[in-house]
Amino acid sequence: MILSAFLIRLASILGVLLVWHLLAVLLRSAALPTPGEAMLAFGQQVPAELWKHFLISAWRVLASVFISLLLGAPLGLWLGAEEKLDRFFAPLIYLLYPLPKIVFLPVVMILLGLGDLSKIFLITLVVFFQILVTTRDAARNVSHAKILAVVSLGAGRLDIYRHVIWPAIIPEIFTALRIGSGTAIAVLFFAESFASSEGLGYYIMDAWTRSAYQEMFAGIIAMGLLGYLLYAGLDALDKKICPWKKL
Repeated sequence: MILSAFLIRLASILGVLLVWHLLAVLLRSAALPTPGEAMLAFGQQVPAELWKHFLISAWRVLASVFISLLLGAPLGLWLGAEEKLDRFFAPLIYLLYPLPKIVFLPVVMILLGLGDLSKIFLITLVVFFQILVTTRDAARNVSHAKILAVVSLGAGRLDIYRHVIWPAIIPEIFTALRIGSGTAIAVLFFAESFASSEGLGYYIMDAWTRSAYQEMFAGIIAMGLLGYLLYAGLDALDKKICPWKKL
């Protein structure tokens, strides 16, 4: 079973590399090196400069996702379970959620500087709303019959949260985290490529301006690896915390 899953993933990766190689051969452009050339550049850069940028970006993404979860999940649970409170805050959520938070990047950098704080704040602002809305909707959709069943057994308000609503929405929170992790890396790239001197976004854009395309793809591979590790970590946690759910 494990071997079969590994072979399927390996075949998928090899398929992507094959398509990449064929495009590089057909286009014959310096801007699109072959996978072998990009991997060679990645191997040469990791022990040196790239590893530092990878760790900086990883810290920014992990901190942002954790803060977003810490704030968004409890608030979404509360709003979804309390109808009157939800009616009060719903117009504010509908107004702020669709707004592209990335437009605030210049303002955030002026107020919070060009370091980690501004980038973590911006990523958190984006991912927070994704977790909030998903958790809120999941809590609102919990079966009322289940709630009545535990109430008939003498459960109080906290018992309903703990034994009914919370277990029901955990899988949805992990789904929001998966979506949010991809969004976080996308926002990270934009934030690090703007008035920055650290991180994978800066590394990729710096290589692009120098026409060092193999180094640029080494940075892209590193950013893809960061996303893969984050996604795999969430999958492992999901299986651990929600063993009843088939992934």
